[in-house]
Amino acid sequence: MKILISADMEGATGVTWPADVLPGTPQWERCRPMFTSDVNAAALGFLDGGADEVLVNEAHWSMRNLLLERMDERVQMLTGKHKSLSMVEGIQHGDVDAVAFVGYHTGAGTEGVLAHTYLANSITGVWLNGVRASEGLLNAHVAAEYGVPVVLVTGDDLTCVDAEGYAPDARKVAVKDHVSRYAAVCRTPARTAADIRTAAKAATALAGRRDPVAGKTFTVELEFDAEHLAAAATVVPGVAASGERRVAYTSATMYEGIRTFKAVTTIVSAAVEEQYG
Repeated sequence: MKILISADMEGATGVTWPADVLPGTPQWERCRPMFTSDVNAAALGFLDGGADEVLVNEAHWSMRNLLLERMDERVQMLTGKHKSLSMVEGIQHGDVDAVAFVGYHTGAGTEGVLAHTYLANSITGVWLNGVRASEGLLNAHVAAEYGVPVVLVTGDDLTCVDAEGYAPDARKVAVKDHVSRYAAVCRTPARTAADIRTAAKAATALAGRRDPVAGKTFTVELEFDAEHLAAAATVVPGVAASGERRVAYTSATMYEGIRTFKAVTTIVSAAVEEQYG
């Protein structure tokens, strides 16, 4: 049994502030061990539950945040950027039996600690087939296309609520309770590690490949905080304006959909000016 852990940082234990997740800051250095603790606890739980292999895919920012030297020796880690499926890289090879979303968060334009979708501020909303979409929802649809169930989600309490919409059977662990976008009531690393490990062990029973979801089309709409970003996004083939600050595109598969999403966010990020956005 092989488990993939997609590890993001905004939903990690103790994280509440932009500097907590910005590589190179003192706060980021302080939060890296807590992030690593969450991920390692999930891995240990899956191994406790009978998993033979755990692959961790770093999914935050530079994708070089976790402390490999603090991980259990049985864990393998995929680290670094420029991966075909970004946050769920590794799911496409036909050997993953379940995926866990550790350190996840709510989507752009919604309540939640450090809520966003891919870009910190420029994207104010994302909708998938008319439903407001978090990174968790987008990635869950990619996983479903490969027959891989989401069995564990960790983050703030609102992330766990969001996950009920795309992975109702998955185990959920809230490591903090939302107060505002930049404030939360946080549990200690010792407590959250124990909670995550217990949940991951139980979640192992949910692992097992499903029939791949096929035959669906996916329409993704993005809203930006400035009109020129929407214009920049239309450089991507198939992406068209759908409103004053909105663009949309339709993909025959979620594999294509998430790759187009990645292309759009890359181009939009390059079009953001430091002071005016």
